[in-house]
Amino acid sequence: MEVMGNEDKYTKDGTSDFRNNPANKNKTGAWKASPFILGNQCCERLAFYGMSSNLLLYYTTQLNQHSATASKNLSNWLGTCYVLPLFGAFLADAYLGRYWTIAGFSVIYVLGMTLLTLSASVPGLRPRCYKKVECYETDSQTAVFSLALYLVALGSGGMKPCVSSYGADQFDDGDEVEKGQKSSFFNWFYFSTNIGVLIGCSIPVLIQVNIGWGWGFGVSAVAMAIAVAFFISGSRVYRYQNPGGNPLTRLCQVLVASLRKYRVEVPGDKSILYETADAESAIVGSRKLDHTNQFRFLDKAAVEKASDHSNGSVNPWRLCTVSQVEELKWIIRLLPVLATGIIFNTVFGQMSNLFLLQAEYMDARLGLSNFKIPIASLAIFNSISVIFWVPVYDRFIIPMTRKFTGHKKGLTQLQRIGTGLFISVFGMISAGILEMLRLGTVRRHSSYKVMEAPISVFWQVPQHVIVGCAEVFTNIGQMEFFYEQAPDSMRSLCAALSLTTIALGNYLSSLIVAIVMAISTRDGRPGWIPDNLNYGHLHYFFLLLAGLSVLNLGVFIVVAKRYSYNKR
Repeated sequence: MEVMGNEDKYTKDGTSDFRNNPANKNKTGAWKASPFILGNQCCERLAFYGMSSNLLLYYTTQLNQHSATASKNLSNWLGTCYVLPLFGAFLADAYLGRYWTIAGFSVIYVLGMTLLTLSASVPGLRPRCYKKVECYETDSQTAVFSLALYLVALGSGGMKPCVSSYGADQFDDGDEVEKGQKSSFFNWFYFSTNIGVLIGCSIPVLIQVNIGWGWGFGVSAVAMAIAVAFFISGSRVYRYQNPGGNPLTRLCQVLVASLRKYRVEVPGDKSILYETADAESAIVGSRKLDHTNQFRFLDKAAVEKASDHSNGSVNPWRLCTVSQVEELKWIIRLLPVLATGIIFNTVFGQMSNLFLLQAEYMDARLGLSNFKIPIASLAIFNSISVIFWVPVYDRFIIPMTRKFTGHKKGLTQLQRIGTGLFISVFGMISAGILEMLRLGTVRRHSSYKVMEAPISVFWQVPQHVIVGCAEVFTNIGQMEFFYEQAPDSMRSLCAALSLTTIALGNYLSSLIVAIVMAISTRDGRPGWIPDNLNYGHLHYFFLLLAGLSVLNLGVFIVVAKRYSYNKR
């Protein structure tokens, strides 16, 4: 009994404490460690959105870029922010571990934020402005600003795939109570994310517009420094997962071994396929995986032959374990689900892009006063929507749907993602309808050359709220899905793959804008997104995205029906 009690004292998933001893469940992890990670995420998102929410206006008013050019540059930068997580995830899973990856890239993040602040504050580095929107920049000033932005992208990209996975690592999969708490952690992780977004889209943006860009960026830099302090403070209570070695090498070994044995027959008895005799997997930080019948060609890599051995050891490029083969199978199964997130993130990306441009041509006054709210602050309604729906989902929707589905989480992860994809269609329809109403108002008042149409910017609130509701279903569902369905030693990499859909969504937005403008500006026409939106057809673009979202939802339903959940 004494031995049994001692076993229950420690985690069963192989995690260790900061001294590299087995992690004591009573002293480390779970909700004891979560506040430090949630605090870090909240402050980091405050910093990121406080800096990026108004970037489109910085491009157009400070760097004198045309609307379509600024939109494409912003989309490309955001895309880079969400491609770089692949690099950070690779380092975390292969060599550094999630803790040191987060800590290291956080330093780069702070350096980028500091340089960004200097580029908008120091004479000679900042553009020279004679009026609020009449500025003159040099190539060197633009270069410094771009360098700062891409340092931020590197820092953000490096740490981003690791934070949610590191938070989930604090809950022991071998403990049923903690395993159940993990699902709630993802909800509250996204909740804290949007608390940061809410503050980031209001206070720093107000400062940028009313005091100065340098001061606004400075607030974001300070917030990022606080985020680093939050994370480091929890070091003693964290649980640490050892890196499992280069995951890309393991995947390539399976491909090479299976191709080398393309003529070999896979035996009917799968129990004779090669696997280590030990209870633990040969892959550090991972459990053994059971054989599955999909993608049977890859099983050839685990068919053992005499030529696979040399000098008493196994050649890993000729023979792979069943667990290693299954790692690749699991990744392949995730890819179709991953692809369906691209269009959703094209829709999501419009909040900091064309929603912002649309708002520029609306009345931003607060009530009857002359005070104008910064249009980038409208994104707070998206955050408020998320903050409202997360506890509603956690406390009400899960218990209610559980009665109908019988599933312990109410909706399966794929059902949750699909619900969000469906809701997102109405976000684009709402934006398109509003733009048609705005253009109708412009025509009635013959105010084509006037920037502000006599229609309140607060009519944008519904589209922000709808997209926020869709996020709670799709983004949190994806976060949990890619963590749970990833092999143990590749969770950061799979989180990064999920984030690449955001990158690809932004790149797709940039591509669609380029195609639309190339076609719609023929014969001297102003195009769908001209410098003066009053002469354009922005609603066509929003409705085009709505149509693509419907098509994407149909593809997702087919993919979801065919998906078989991985079991450990």
